[in-house]
Amino acid sequence: MDNHTIVTLKKGEGRTLKSGGLWVFDNEISSIVGTFKNGDIVTIHDFDGYPMGKGFINQNSKIRIRLMTRHVDQDIDAKFIMGRVRDAWEYRKKTVDVSSCRLIFGDADFLPGLVVDKFSDVLVVQSLALGIDRFKLEIVEDLKHVLKEDGIIIKGVYERSDAKERDKEGMPRFKGFIGEEFDTNVEIVENNVKYIVDVANGQKTGFFLDQKYNRLAMQKFCKDKEVLDCFTHTGSFALNAAIAGASHVIGVDASELAVNQARENAVLNQVQDKVEFKCEDVFELLPKLEEDKKLFDVVILDPPAFTKSRNSIKNAIKGYREINRRGIKLVKNGGYFATCSCSHFMDYETFTKTIGQAAANAHRRLRQVEFRTQSPDHPILWSADESYYLKFYIFQVVDEK
Repeated sequence: MDNHTIVTLKKGEGRTLKSGGLWVFDNEISSIVGTFKNGDIVTIHDFDGYPMGKGFINQNSKIRIRLMTRHVDQDIDAKFIMGRVRDAWEYRKKTVDVSSCRLIFGDADFLPGLVVDKFSDVLVVQSLALGIDRFKLEIVEDLKHVLKEDGIIIKGVYERSDAKERDKEGMPRFKGFIGEEFDTNVEIVENNVKYIVDVANGQKTGFFLDQKYNRLAMQKFCKDKEVLDCFTHTGSFALNAAIAGASHVIGVDASELAVNQARENAVLNQVQDKVEFKCEDVFELLPKLEEDKKLFDVVILDPPAFTKSRNSIKNAIKGYREINRRGIKLVKNGGYFATCSCSHFMDYETFTKTIGQAAANAHRRLRQVEFRTQSPDHPILWSADESYYLKFYIFQVVDEK
């Protein structure tokens, strides 16, 4: 895969690369000298011939090159890949509970385009770039090896490379087993809460591990409280509230599959008498609750990304402002309100401003308790902007004094 092709940038281009990022875009390239196939490792030079590193190329993608190393004399071989895998695992061992966690997080682990999640003794792989796809099986075997060194045996691997991002790389979508088949409903425990994770049919890789410690942080606000969990998916925040001693919890999601799974998870945790799950559109339910003058001690908003591009950011702001306004109005005076955005394009400043506007429109005051972000197993690599995406606020809501 490694060859002698040299890609030279235009003068004044390569700003992402030079500021610490890992991408070269199609419109930044001046020339390509050499013979290569898409997915091959090529060498990148600045306009003046200065060597900038090596990465894999794909002419089907606007992200033309994804950097693997800034050292042009580095061989991208089995030893190199094992080193990256081992570094990723050593980092997780020091920063998170590794019973279920994200083992590989793309650019932030210097393995661009690849995600690997560990759910108990199962790995779920998502490959979103052609170059890294060629290393996929090798990385899986390396992960099994380093985990086994610590006494962790992986019983099965499932691939969830069925995201539409593959289309942009000119790659077919795919999902299925890597190796032997196994039961794809996997039981995990997180924050003392049990879940059944459907790795074959659940959203993305089956479960959202990035909110692990945000869910834990909400437990202390929920004892003996009435809680509303919006966009509950398979019940994650709702179940944390119930386990923490909430008197009653309502979890809402538009996906019937997710709600059915949430109900099963409630039974699994023996909290089915405390938790009520509704399959409804949150945007339609909140106005009805407001009309019925329903108020909660704790309201949690964990919506899907309202925007996945800069082009739709204006509509996303309207959506976030509306959902937060309605959520804030449902909180009792002195109650607590948690809200988040998982969109990279909804940056911290814009999201913060939007919540402030929502509170003003609701005629409520917000007292910030905490600002949080994604779990450390989804590390934020500074200058690799795509790795920072989750913004999570906890507020106390108070009436005007």
